[in-house]
Amino acid sequence: MIVNNPGLAWGWNVSVGKPMDLSLFPELPDFDGPVEQRDVGIIAPFDLAIERELWRWIPAEVTLHLARTHYEPVPVSRAMAELVSAAGHLQAATRDVLHVEPEVVAYLCASGSFVHGVEYEKTLVTAIEAAGAKAAVTTSGALAEAIIALHISRVCVLTPYDQELTDLLRVFLNQLGVTVLYSDHLGLGGGIWKVNYRTVAERILAADRPDAQAIFVSCTNLRTYDIITPLEKMLGKPILTANQLTMWACLGRMKLPMMGPGRWLRDVFTGAPQ
Repeated sequence: MIVNNPGLAWGWNVSVGKPMDLSLFPELPDFDGPVEQRDVGIIAPFDLAIERELWRWIPAEVTLHLARTHYEPVPVSRAMAELVSAAGHLQAATRDVLHVEPEVVAYLCASGSFVHGVEYEKTLVTAIEAAGAKAAVTTSGALAEAIIALHISRVCVLTPYDQELTDLLRVFLNQLGVTVLYSDHLGLGGGIWKVNYRTVAERILAADRPDAQAIFVSCTNLRTYDIITPLEKMLGKPILTANQLTMWACLGRMKLPMMGPGRWLRDVFTGAPQ
């Protein structure tokens, strides 16, 4: 049976005639809208488990559209970072989100974007844009932009990784002209999203050094949102985290204000690397 009025098939009394004049009902809200949706494409590693945290960093009019890299049967390690950052995989994931016309596409992975150094991170941005993205961001590229914007030259670092991957982060920061005064790592090969706030906060406090201008907490699968503000108040310096920086860089390119914790970043962003 073909139903010209789909509502009838469900027993609804649906009018398809002249639209009703809503001005006759002043108690109704203003129906001009909705607010125009603005879109961000996210390329996430296959093991990302904390998408919910990402939404806390963005305003109501922004929608995130996630694509994932291919599953790789390896623990969190240098090998995994290399596999999930293959340019071909990122380009395929980029094309998966282009139909929603995102203003920016972000590669949401710290280790995958720092594993081969600063120059390789730039090639990932180029690859994503070559696949059709209007603009591209990576997590480690966002870190580099924050370092420039905040004039940071000395940091302490906390990662959930093993020693090798943590050392590669130090190399990346050194290439940016940043001295790593101290680094700590949790040595996890998986289940990073299960680490609780207390553990992360305690390790950040232990990693801090008086001469450090900021602390960077790596990994987009590590929860940090609710501990940033109290730790910044305690230490008097920026606590920079992977998801925070990625969303900050995306919103900057969209000319939107930063959302969420991180007061040092709130009014400092040019929208693109200089």
